[in-house]
Amino acid sequence: MGRGRVELKRIANKINRQVTFSKRRNGLLKKAYELSVLCDAEVALIIFSNRGKLYEFGSSGMTKTLERYQQCCFTPQPQHNIPEHETQSWYQEIIKLKAKYEALERTQRHLLGDDLGPLNLKELQNLEKQLEGTLVLARQRKTQIMMEQMEDLRKKERQLGELNKQLKIKLDGEGQNLKTSQGLWSCCTTAENSHIPLHPSHPNPMECDHEPVLQIGYHHHYVEAEGSSVPRSMAGETNFIHGWVI
Repeated sequence: MGRGRVELKRIANKINRQVTFSKRRNGLLKKAYELSVLCDAEVALIIFSNRGKLYEFGSSGMTKTLERYQQCCFTPQPQHNIPEHETQSWYQEIIKLKAKYEALERTQRHLLGDDLGPLNLKELQNLEKQLEGTLVLARQRKTQIMMEQMEDLRKKERQLGELNKQLKIKLDGEGQNLKTSQGLWSCCTTAENSHIPLHPSHPNPMECDHEPVLQIGYHHHYVEAEGSSVPRSMAGETNFIHGWVI
């Protein structure tokens, strides 16, 4: 635990009081010396104990420091005598500045539409002209700002248009590449399909509408010739041997 706060009051014990005086005196003299060395200050310290013993420290000598102290404290400071005419000129300058300040405040109130009662016709006309001139300047400035903003918007529009063109060209190129790839793929697919033989579908004999008929022998087609009752098949029967007879 840290040390508690020491109550500042007279130490009743004589021995403890003497020990504390010695410690604090040495510490105070040390601090005065450090202050003079570190900060290049002229320091003088005078201590009298309760027994009347003197302890002193002077960084530049006690006598020299005391003389300097007396010169600073007891020698009257020289007063600068200001001429009367200079004082009058300052006073007049202050009056002029004050009058100008009041006139500016009054003009500001008039421009805001306040305190117009004391003004006569001429002053009101001058105020009106001043307001009209101010209004014209304000409109000109507003128009200038609007034109600058429109020009900025046009620049942005042109930049966006150029960017849109670039993106469109890039997109068209990618679309053309895609079409070329699709065409090559279609050609390859067609070439592969052309090598596959196409077999016609064989009819199912069970799906025929009529039943199969087995014909054995020779069919005689009788054709009556003009002026003869003998069939054509029998006309050449003596000169032809049918295959099924053999």
